[in-house]
Amino acid sequence: MWRPAQETDLPDIDAFLSQHIQTSMFPLANLRDFGLRKLHPRSLKAWVLGDPFRAVFAITNEGMILSQCPNCSDDELAEAISLIRGHALFGIASEATQARWLMQLGGWEDRPATLNSDEPGFSLELDQLRIPDVSGARLVPLDEVDRAITENWRHDYLIEAMDFAPDRAKTQAGEDFEAYCTRDSHRVLLVNDRPVAMTGFNARLPEIVQIGGVYTPPELRGRGYARLAVALHLSEARDAGVSRSVLFAASDSAARAYMAIGFQPAGYFSLILFTNPEDTA
Repeated sequence: MWRPAQETDLPDIDAFLSQHIQTSMFPLANLRDFGLRKLHPRSLKAWVLGDPFRAVFAITNEGMILSQCPNCSDDELAEAISLIRGHALFGIASEATQARWLMQLGGWEDRPATLNSDEPGFSLELDQLRIPDVSGARLVPLDEVDRAITENWRHDYLIEAMDFAPDRAKTQAGEDFEAYCTRDSHRVLLVNDRPVAMTGFNARLPEIVQIGGVYTPPELRGRGYARLAVALHLSEARDAGVSRSVLFAASDSAARAYMAIGFQPAGYFSLILFTNPEDTA
């Protein structure tokens, strides 16, 4: 049976999730950054199964399911879902097979979503990173560029990649900008001092980073700016001691860009964001 995770369980949870690092970056980073059963919107409520642990089922305060249940039975997953009935359900971020089974067992398959995709995963040992030609290019923190530029880019990204309504995207873009600056998680690529692309880490641990939020304005696409931005940011992380990176590609063109700098295919990941995040599980 599932039991609520306690603070004393965190080292064993960390060890278990680290065995599945490709699809566990979000719960690992959230636990380390926001804690267990704390007040932050991204703090986790979590339950564990087995001794030693063979599954972790978690949901953030704002309602994002972050699970790692690789060998759970239907009954075990149904029991986990029952633990969050009545909780706001923002979405699901999990290994693709698990996410699809949770959607079915939870009865959420027909729930409207702004994003509902299975994306190919990629992994890179940073000693294998290939950096494109950097002539005239440099990477700078987000707050060194006019906020209007990067906030508009984030606004457009949310509409294009996540199908946000414009009003929701505007609010979220402002919140994201503040969070990115606070965490120093994102960078802007300048070419001849002109901002041309943005990249970031949406989850970061001492030894591994997860790429997310990569964006190039439509009029500047097809010039290799995204891959250069990602490569330079990873080079910066490697110099700080990070040894590996993972990501999920939202399109074939993105996948080609990442493979060009050394990433290799590594499974599939589902990201599901429901249209009405205040609706309950």
